[in-house]
Amino acid sequence: MSAPSSLAEALLHYEVVIGLEVHAQLKTQSKLFSPAANVYDPDHPNAHVTPYCLGLPGVLPVLNQAVVEMAVRAGLALSCQIRERSVWSRKQYFYPDLPKGYQISQYDQPICEHGHLQIQGDDGQPRPIGITRIHIEEDAGKSVHVEGAPFSLVDYNRAGVPLIEIVSEPDLRSAQEASRYLKALRAVLMTLEVCDGNMEEGSFRCDANVSIRPRGTLPFGTRCELKNINSFRFVEQAIEFEIVRHARVLSEGGKIELETRLFDSAKKETRSMRSKEEAHDYRYFPDPDLPPLQLPAGLVARLQADLPELPAKKLERYLSLGVPEEAAQTFVEERDVALFFDQALVARPEVAVGLSHLIKGEVLRELKDQPAAIRDAKLKPADLAELVALREADRISSTQQKKLLQGLWRGEPLAQLLAAEGSQIDDEAALQAIVDEVIAGAPAEVEKFRSGKTQVMGFLVGQAMKKSGGKAKPPLLKALFEKKLNGG
Repeated sequence: MSAPSSLAEALLHYEVVIGLEVHAQLKTQSKLFSPAANVYDPDHPNAHVTPYCLGLPGVLPVLNQAVVEMAVRAGLALSCQIRERSVWSRKQYFYPDLPKGYQISQYDQPICEHGHLQIQGDDGQPRPIGITRIHIEEDAGKSVHVEGAPFSLVDYNRAGVPLIEIVSEPDLRSAQEASRYLKALRAVLMTLEVCDGNMEEGSFRCDANVSIRPRGTLPFGTRCELKNINSFRFVEQAIEFEIVRHARVLSEGGKIELETRLFDSAKKETRSMRSKEEAHDYRYFPDPDLPPLQLPAGLVARLQADLPELPAKKLERYLSLGVPEEAAQTFVEERDVALFFDQALVARPEVAVGLSHLIKGEVLRELKDQPAAIRDAKLKPADLAELVALREADRISSTQQKKLLQGLWRGEPLAQLLAAEGSQIDDEAALQAIVDEVIAGAPAEVEKFRSGKTQVMGFLVGQAMKKSGGKAKPPLLKALFEKKLNGG
C-alpha cells in the first residue's frame, strides 16, 4: 500500500480509535488540600500558595469537602456509579512544577466509574460514549519558558488546584466525534457550575489517545497520547494529523511507538515529547497521610435530587419550542447564553423561535468569540424578548428593531427608546407623499420598472424607508409603489 497523502486516503484503509482524558479544574474557593485561593492569576505568580503548595517539609493535606461534592455531581450527571469508599494514591514523578515530587490522585478505586455521555455520531444518530472513570486529583504548577533565556521559571499558583479527570472509553471514531464529545462534556460541567470551561486559561483541557487499525479488524493499534490541547479546533487538527502520520508509518512497514506528543498549533503538526508512561512508572500507592474517602450517608441522594436541567434535556425542550437545531445546540453548549435565553422566555414564551434567531444572529455576532460575556452585557433578557414581540406584531419594522437593539446594548430602557422612536408609519396619505417624492427623484429606475425590470422595486422601497427614518411598513410601501407605477 502506498503512503496516504491525505486524511481521506488514510480513512479508506484504516479505522480510527480515540479515547479522551479531560482535566477539568473545579470552581472551589480554595485548593484541594490547602486553604490557598483557587484563582487564575498569571499576573501575580506564586501569590496564591501555602507551605503545602510548595511541598515544604512536614506539611499535611486537609481535604476540601466542596471538591468531593462537585466530583459526585459530575459523576451523577454522567450516569456514573458512585463509589461510597474511594482511596487516595500518590502518583510519583519528578518535574520542576511538582514541588512534592508526587501528585495526590486516585488510582484503582476512583470516586466515579462506568458512566456514559450521549453525542451525535458521524452517522447523525445518537450514540453513547462510555466513561471509564472520574477521579479527583491535584493540579501541578506551571513552568514558564523564557524565550532566549538559559532558564525557565515556575509559577506554583496552580499547584494543588482541584481537578477531576474524566477518562472516556476508546469509543470515538473521528476527530469530529471527539470535538462533539468535548463540547457536550464541557456543557454538562458548566451547567453543573463545577467548572468554568475556560479552555484558554487551561481550566478545561484534553489529552487525546489516538490509534488506528486496518478496517475490519478488532485489535487496537499502538496509541499515542496528544497532551494538553486547549481548543476544540486544535483537538480536531491534532487528531487528523496523527491519523495521517500513523497511516503513513504503517503503510511504509514502520512501527508506531507508544509515546506522548505535543501539538504545535502554528505548524498544525505534532512532535514527540517523551515515551509514554504506564501505571507502573508512577509507582502508585495509597497515600499514608489520607484515610480512604468515605462519603457521608445520604450525600449522593441529596446531590442527585439537586441536579439542574442537564444539556440533553434542555436541548430537547428548546427543540420542542420550534427553536432551530443549530441555535438550540449553540445555546446548550454555552451555559450563560442558555440562561439568558431562558430568562427572556419567562417574559415572552410565545416568541421562542424569533428570539432564538435574534440571539443566534445579532447578539452572538456582537459578542463574537466571547459568548460568556452575555452575562456582563447591559442588554436585558426581558427587553430583548419584548423587542421580538413588537416586531412579530408588526408594530416596529426590522430597521427599527436593529436601531432599538443598539440602544438596548447601551443599557437604555426599551420603553424610553420606544417613546423616542415611535411606532411604524401606516398612514397611507403620509406614505403616499414619500412614494411620490421617491418616484420624482428616480426617473431612471421608474423607467426600468415599467420596462419589466421589477427588481428595482427593492431600490425604490429602500429609498422610501430611508426617508421615513425606517418607520414605514415595507409591504405597504411596495403596494403603494406598484399601484402608482402601474397607472393606479
